Amino acid sequence: MARDPENRDPSAVGGDDTPSRLAVLKALGDNTRYAIYLELARSPKPLATNDIARSLGLHPNTVRPHLERMREVGLLDLRVDSRGGVGRPQHVFSLSPDAPSLGLEPPAYPWIARMLLRVASDAGVVADDARDAGHEQGRVDAQRTPRRLPCVDALVADLGTLGFDPEAVHDAELATIGFMHCPFRDLAEANPGIVCGLHQGMVEGFVAARGGARVREFRSLVHRSHPCQVDVETLAMAR
Repeated sequence: MARDPENRDPSAVGGDDTPSRLAVLKALGDNTRYAIYLELARSPKPLATNDIARSLGLHPNTVRPHLERMREVGLLDLRVDSRGGVGRPQHVFSLSPDAPSLGLEPPAYPWIARMLLRVASDAGVVADDARDAGHEQGRVDAQRTPRRLPCVDALVADLGTLGFDPEAVHDAELATIGFMHCPFRDLAEANPGIVCGLHQGMVEGFVAARGGARVREFRSLVHRSHPCQVDVETLAMAR
């Protein structure tokens, strides 16, 4: 059973009843808890224990004590979600607004993104406009990656930094990169033209600026058979 906030570990809070940064850093020193923190930081909605366990490839019984410890030190908020229908209500977790900033994705980012998407949609922004904006950003991002990396490896590293959890599969002709996690999936489902357009432009701009490769095909969230993938071929392959 999850503990009440009143039973929080006294060493986990500071003098003003805010979470102790030292306790937080100690809690996140465990690799599993750090991975859980990233999952919740990137998620646009609270997650249940089973959701987190499935995403990380762990058993729910392994995840539960880590969630409890993270809640004890003030990293997580818990609420009971009874909207699931038949059966017992499930506990869902989200990052606590009182948790110290660790330089990861602030909870305000999805909130701001929703507002900006609404403004863009109301202003008549279309997929091509979003693609152009993404292309410009991709060219900027390409300058930040180590030059020693081949284009595909640099792109995978950049997508990983952005939270897409990319996986690349190479064959004799090209590399296919799958986006295993979209940090803005709920926004993409609401407006795939703009959100996926931004992502496509970013990938194309990155590859164009990096050189040595080209994007053969970008498949967005709404692709019928292979959504959320991009095929990239090197210039040697393209000849």
